[in-house]
Amino acid sequence: MKVALIIPALNEEAVIARVVAEVPREHVQTVIVVDNGSTDHTAEVAREAGAIVVEEPRRGYGFACAAGAAAAEGDMLVFMDGDGSFVPGELVSLVTPIAQDEADLVLGARRFQASEHDVMPPHQRFGNLLFAWLLRRRYGLVLTDLGPFRAIRRELLLEVDMQEHTYGWPLEMIIKTARAQKRILEVPITHRPRFAGQSKVGGTLRGTILSAYRYFSVMLRYAF
Repeated sequence: MKVALIIPALNEEAVIARVVAEVPREHVQTVIVVDNGSTDHTAEVAREAGAIVVEEPRRGYGFACAAGAAAAEGDMLVFMDGDGSFVPGELVSLVTPIAQDEADLVLGARRFQASEHDVMPPHQRFGNLLFAWLLRRRYGLVLTDLGPFRAIRRELLLEVDMQEHTYGWPLEMIIKTARAQKRILEVPITHRPRFAGQSKVGGTLRGTILSAYRYFSVMLRYAF
């Protein structure tokens, strides 16, 4: 199966080249960086690092992911943040179950140690656990994390007809996959401190509030 890696990025000039350099090219045919309206040189740096750059000026995580998916060629699409908090080489763990026809959507579940309390703020972890619990009550899904590092069959992504354009995009994908009675699998992955800068979601009060609002909105719209 051909694999395309899609990396939404907003003002990641300082780190995007390092992220692209870590991608295992023997397992990935296409690397796409979606510049989501950056005001720095993210696009130029990503292009120089060897990535295909897609411009999506409309701000929003869902807009960026959708633009990358539309430009990608491949049977399997992998989504990963561009801040260095995930290990690109671990995408093999995500794509293997799909390639072996054991899953249709594979989620990377971040595993935390006591010493890693600064990697993800407590309120962000709590939100993950809360929505994972709601999904278990609604669909019987046994999930521990709703992280953005994930792999999905291209035809399934087209089938579920994604509509969310902001932070709720990852949750919409899970809900619609569950409603379509497709197979969802969770595999453990590494979560490390971002290479530089501050998280747009958990690193600011505004990002935390907006992401929580969008998640609740998506949950109410599609799951209940």
